Amino acid sequence: MGEQFINLTEENLAQEHLCCIIRSKKPHPGVEAKRAWLKERLKEGHVFRKLDAKGVVFIEYAPLETAWVPVEGENYLYIYCLWVTGDFKGKGYGRQLMEYCLADARAKGKSGVCMLGAEKQKAWLSDQAFAEKYGFETVDATPDGYRLLALTFDGTKPRFAENAKRLEMENQELTIYYSSQCPYIHQSVELVRKTCQELEAPYTLIPVDTLEKAKALPCVFNNWAVFYQGKFVTVNLLDAAALKRLLKK
Repeated sequence: MGEQFINLTEENLAQEHLCCIIRSKKPHPGVEAKRAWLKERLKEGHVFRKLDAKGVVFIEYAPLETAWVPVEGENYLYIYCLWVTGDFKGKGYGRQLMEYCLADARAKGKSGVCMLGAEKQKAWLSDQAFAEKYGFETVDATPDGYRLLALTFDGTKPRFAENAKRLEMENQELTIYYSSQCPYIHQSVELVRKTCQELEAPYTLIPVDTLEKAKALPCVFNNWAVFYQGKFVTVNLLDAAALKRLLKK
């Protein structure tokens, strides 16, 4: 194939397209927040590899020890996102990105690679059926059906932190944990504010802005986690209609 992939670095981060569906000629606050977040993560071994094109074709992963998720384990890589959409689908790009990650893990002497999944595929999680073709299998699960998938090279297995299986909190009002990793988070936070104000519904927004906060979360996390009436609801971003349905329960 003539197309080329590139890895984001501190040197090229400022000018590279971040592979999001968001289209804006002006600086977009969500995209710029992601850029700032990445600038710090690249120093920690975070990898963002993308097709050299303005499209959604990329993989994003990090050493598990510095991955902003409540998952524990030694010497693993954690895949945050693997996306290929639109006209780029069906051209083998997903395979190339996954194989790059697995080769990188082996070259670095890692024990394996893991990622978040679920009993039923969630809209904002990478395609777990695709990962299973490479040998990823469930190594841990939460009571509400989220799964930790892993491909082990040496027989060791990562696991959800015990706090990730708690799935409840004392606060009964709508509570959302969020990070700046996904460019969509900014507009989702604004939507929550607007909708809750319209409905006069109380809400709490909690920025997950350190590794320590991410590792200590009382639920699984994929940049976004929703609680309501003291119970964990979803890692999916909510549109206004879904949010209103939830608040009327």
